[in-house]
Amino acid sequence: MHTQVLVLGGGPGGYAAAFFAADMGLEVTIVDRMPQLGGTCLLRGCIPSKALLHVAKVINESVEMGDWGVSFGKPKIDLAAMRARKQQIINTLSGGLGTLAKKRNVRIVNGNGYFEDSNRLRIEGGDPETHPSEGCISFETCILATGSEPAMPAMFDIGSDRIMDSTGALELKDIPENLLVVGAGYIGLEMGTVYASLGSKVKVVEMMDTFLPTTDADLARPLKKRLNKLFESIEMGTKVAGVAIKGDKVAATLEKGGESRTEEFDRVLVCIGRRPNSANIGLENTDVVINKQGFVQTDNQQRTDDKSIFAIGDVIGNPMLAHKASYEGKIAVEVITGKDSTFDAMAIPCVVFTDPELAWAGLTERDAKEKGIDVEITVYPWGASGRAQAMGRPDGLTKMIIEPGTDRVLGVGIVGCGAGELIGEATLAIEMGAVVHDMTECIHPHPTMSETLPHAGDAHYGVATEIYRPRRPRK
Repeated sequence: MHTQVLVLGGGPGGYAAAFFAADMGLEVTIVDRMPQLGGTCLLRGCIPSKALLHVAKVINESVEMGDWGVSFGKPKIDLAAMRARKQQIINTLSGGLGTLAKKRNVRIVNGNGYFEDSNRLRIEGGDPETHPSEGCISFETCILATGSEPAMPAMFDIGSDRIMDSTGALELKDIPENLLVVGAGYIGLEMGTVYASLGSKVKVVEMMDTFLPTTDADLARPLKKRLNKLFESIEMGTKVAGVAIKGDKVAATLEKGGESRTEEFDRVLVCIGRRPNSANIGLENTDVVINKQGFVQTDNQQRTDDKSIFAIGDVIGNPMLAHKASYEGKIAVEVITGKDSTFDAMAIPCVVFTDPELAWAGLTERDAKEKGIDVEITVYPWGASGRAQAMGRPDGLTKMIIEPGTDRVLGVGIVGCGAGELIGEATLAIEMGAVVHDMTECIHPHPTMSETLPHAGDAHYGVATEIYRPRRPRK
């Protein structure tokens, strides 16, 4: 079999690149080890986790309605129905991708791909009844989009399904009475929220002293305050020194401040990061260069050191985000078709889908301090928002990072309900080089949370209606 463009990996970066290449008139083949398109994000990551977080949000809101004088009975959890609904969503979306592939004449080959050289991929395994499962595919150009997988240190890999990674947690085998979450990153906090809302007693331990270290402390603070009520505890500076199976429990040895103790849990969820899927696919038979962390090295046109192979998504490094991978896939295809395209995004939005949500784009205050960049900060508290008060959720804030002298918007951070939906406007502003005045002069509907963006700009000038800040000159 021969193809012009071979895409290894059928996740959001891979299928986006494949479909775009087909739209550009190229002959395209996707090789993926899963029989369904969608990759980690759709099949065992972003989409199923957000579906379960929606369930968690509804459960929590039903409890909070008691403040309004509206009471609901204790929810009855049907795990089988929940799993079926989750799978239905996955099947619907994945099935749609399969249909789109057929309409674009994109060939799909199911199996494990292994590079024999820079222009041949050997296919092993797969489903012989539905797809070619053995043999080689030659290609003119390959887009490597193999993604990443949850990291599982050897200490936790003791052969028990009571110790889970994020994929195992999404299977919802049961609702453990006691759950230990290792890692206070966004995946651990999201899945901890799901299980706590379903009834588990959740303890989170984090080896570092910083809660959600990828974002600013003032954005993370409202989330931690809320999770301190939802979870049994969040322990920073705490290390898991060992785990062992003890009957139907997991005995975890926890160390903090030189002291050690052992606690028992029904399940342990390990969320300490992800590692790139760059091993055992034959890259050593090509000119592709892999760094010490296992990431494939590329330039700003997604080219690897092998002239026939491009790479996109998680396999080339952080941030490991589906929308970044999709964007990189488009860049790769444009370069393949002869355009002088480069990855030069000013802002890649990040969202933590907890409750409240956290979202940020562009420069963060933390990054500015670490890099010695002089910035001005303005914050608009949601306690001053009529919409936030009406929803009973004034615990958020909208924050701008501003370039002194020019008032150019360098970054925006938001924490609160729906923050992930609001960050898109901020990302556009950063990409367009907007100044604060551009934000404040754009009329937003009232009452909405979107108007906290121009209100943050008004706060920068000291003219915000609902709060008082000393006035400063407008640029």
